[in-house]
Amino acid sequence: MATTALQSRAPLYWLALGSFAVGTESFMIAAILPDIAADLSVSEQAAGQLVSVFALTYAASSPVLTALTGAVSRRLLLIATMLAFVAANIVAAVAGSYGGLMAARILLAMAAGLFVPNANALAGVLVPPSERGRALSIVTSGLSLAIVFGVPLGAIVGHTLGWRMTFGGVAVLSVAAAAGLLLGLPRAIGSSAPVAGLRERLTALGNPAVRRPLAVTTLWAMGPFSVYPYIASYLHQVTGLEGAAVGIALFAWGLSAFVGLAVGGRLADRLGGARIVALTLPPVSLALASLSLTAELLPPALALLPAFAGIMVWGFAAWAFYPGQQARLIGITGPQHAPIILSVNASFHYFGFSLGAALGSLVLSVGSVRELGWVGALCVALACLLEFAPAKAPRVAEFPAE
Repeated sequence: MATTALQSRAPLYWLALGSFAVGTESFMIAAILPDIAADLSVSEQAAGQLVSVFALTYAASSPVLTALTGAVSRRLLLIATMLAFVAANIVAAVAGSYGGLMAARILLAMAAGLFVPNANALAGVLVPPSERGRALSIVTSGLSLAIVFGVPLGAIVGHTLGWRMTFGGVAVLSVAAAAGLLLGLPRAIGSSAPVAGLRERLTALGNPAVRRPLAVTTLWAMGPFSVYPYIASYLHQVTGLEGAAVGIALFAWGLSAFVGLAVGGRLADRLGGARIVALTLPPVSLALASLSLTAELLPPALALLPAFAGIMVWGFAAWAFYPGQQARLIGITGPQHAPIILSVNASFHYFGFSLGAALGSLVLSVGSVRELGWVGALCVALACLLEFAPAKAPRVAEFPAE
């Protein structure tokens, strides 16, 4: 029986490997952004737009492309998407100009925006309803493990072999994922998996009860992502860290994020999603503010530990928020609408990433990387105000968790 269970879950692990490749590419750029800017002779704020455009493209294209490809075999779509991800990483690795790299990032975002929601949707129908949460956690673990291991590894590779090799490494990883999907997914897999259309997604936005939470998601994403793309520059200016040492800081951030995801998910089951949202937003704002406070008050010799502490609290609290917010939204709409509302929430989440990266770039154009923490903290503080402000109408009763 154990062998049969493992075999039935094998497709989930190939989906998780694809998610690991997508997550590594999505987040690793923060470690190599200064090298990209120097190599392509652009300013760091211009290089930051590579993050903003990726997130904006993901947010805008994911629901549209997912709806348009609803009739395509899930197996074929996932394999083709991962192969497109391979090609886009190769384009990024050999890009000779800023424009070429920007085009590659757009292609990468479109491929990622197709792969992740379809992988999650397929995971949800591969197992019985009683095992759905575990199946989704397996696939999502690819993204969270990318934060822990893929991002710092990208920083080390970028420092030792050059930033282009980070994209090359992700291309190799994506080839392995594509091969696993080709060999490990049965041909008829997911043939009955439903795909929400654009009309259903827009209908979800028409529910007044989800509008405020989705706005909170956007502001939550804006705050940390006004800082994250420039974290390598922040660490260099404030603590003196550079090169592979930045990978250690990103590992600490990623490990904290991984723990936050796990703790947030468990506590959401016990305390409710709304309680987790309320408990995690203030620490995120305070942690981001502490980064700028450390930069203003302490010399590099004394700034390292406070900066690391701020980064780890930020990572833990920001990612503990996410499963709580997902649980809260499912509680509002009902489990039967979970795939739709979570897809919509992901689009708002990436839209917030885009706005945050653009805001950080704007701050750098008029100020210093030392001010980014204040700006990020303000965004999350606005999320707190929105979250804690009295509702005009009575709160909608949440559905019980399954």
